[in-house]
Amino acid sequence: MAPLTLSSAKRVVVKIGSALLVDQKSGRLRTEWLDGVVRDVAWLRGQGVDVVIVSSGSIALGRRVLGLKSGSLRLEDSQAAAAVGQIRLARAYEEGLAPHGVTTAQVLLTLDDSINRKRYLNSRRTFDTLLSLGVVPIVNENDTIATDEIRFGDNDRLAAQVAAMCGADVLVLLSDVDGLYTANPRKDPAAKRLATVTEITADIRAMGEGPGTEGAKGGMATKILAAETAMRAGAAMAICLGDVDRPLTALEQGAPCTWFLPQGDPATARKLWIGSMVPRGTLTIDEGAASALRRGRSLLPAGVRGVTGQFDRGDVIEIVNPKGDLVARAIAGYDVTELSAIAGRQSNEIEGILGHPGRAHVVHRDDMAL
Repeated sequence: MAPLTLSSAKRVVVKIGSALLVDQKSGRLRTEWLDGVVRDVAWLRGQGVDVVIVSSGSIALGRRVLGLKSGSLRLEDSQAAAAVGQIRLARAYEEGLAPHGVTTAQVLLTLDDSINRKRYLNSRRTFDTLLSLGVVPIVNENDTIATDEIRFGDNDRLAAQVAAMCGADVLVLLSDVDGLYTANPRKDPAAKRLATVTEITADIRAMGEGPGTEGAKGGMATKILAAETAMRAGAAMAICLGDVDRPLTALEQGAPCTWFLPQGDPATARKLWIGSMVPRGTLTIDEGAASALRRGRSLLPAGVRGVTGQFDRGDVIEIVNPKGDLVARAIAGYDVTELSAIAGRQSNEIEGILGHPGRAHVVHRDDMAL
């Protein structure tokens, strides 16, 4: 039984692969299939659900335009095809969702954006802002500049990182198979689909195999890796059949799938992670600020009375009251130099002190474990 219906989720990430979106023989967009997905997304938005789409397809679309032959491409050819195809991919989603009153945005990421703490935080804030404005971000790996050393390698992995980054509570992988089987169902007629997975064990990992669909980078093994990331981040993940009309509606109505169940919710998972990190510095705050944090507020510079340690923006720090009692662990919104400069000052003074607007808070409430 599914742990969560899509319509009752707060934030859903949907991963769409090239093999679903682009006809493998003609290299053209499967417009009728995409129209069904677009209607699903519009329906979810109408239910008040935030939606992020992680979509492959730029290279597949671009190589047809450039006349590149089928088969593997050199890195530079892939980058050129991505540059040509990405604009077409973004336009397809824009034109599909616009009649439903839904605005889209293009977000291109590399693996480094999820590893570098500053870029990770910037990406997270961008997602939060876009989604708060009702926008549906269309995400893809930035193949135009990505190299072999900094690639996600497949959009299953990218989708799981995006789900963790934006605090999604559901990740849906639209696939060419309706879930995780005990063996490859194409080769073993006795293979059985698992309805739910509560833990990624060695036996579960052994069920993964390589890519099965021509033109697809990922296989079941990458989906299991994605499930590990999603589950740790507090998101449920579903693997379901994508090549049907309105696949998200089908999932909502009980279509066969495999659900990977998380431990807790995204907010709890994030706070547990923050609480487990070794702090790089300490902020001493006044009692008024400590009281505000306990009421769920963000920390403003006016409440900071002292800054110690060596830390960059994105590092974990401790927050203590005037007696030295621990109030919270948190992710720093500024580095030690900037924070020292604005400590005790009003938020409207930040630009004059630092020379750039910055953020009104030094620690956001979502980046804090009390």
